[in-house]
Amino acid sequence: VQLQASGGGLVQAGDSLRLSCAVSGRTFSRYNMGWFRQAPGKEREFVAAITWALANTYYADSVKGRFTVSRDNAKNTVYLQMNSLKPEDTAVYFCAAARSGSVFSPDSYDKWGQGTQVTVSS
Repeated sequence: VQLQASGGGLVQAGDSLRLSCAVSGRTFSRYNMGWFRQAPGKEREFVAAITWALANTYYADSVKGRFTVSRDNAKNTVYLQMNSLKPEDTAVYFCAAARSGSVFSPDSYDKWGQGTQVTVSS
């Protein structure tokens, strides 16, 4: 399984972006998919996740109500719709895949994409 994230860019506060994560491999539908982000000088943090079985979704408190995670198993793609972006959302965003374990912990994910930069100006 390989992951390719895209869709980042430079936007103004209040704008929207949609990140995509294309996943190669025939077992995509059996993976929990997560989004994490890492700002300069900070640790990687959980943003959102969607499970494979029931498509349950989970969000960090900082993005709840603004971000939406979804998946299209037919296209082997997971999305992160980001609305009402804030300067504090600036970071490199990573998608990741996990067979099991807590969706909140990066340690559960054994497959990672290369990251896409999101910069939000004030």
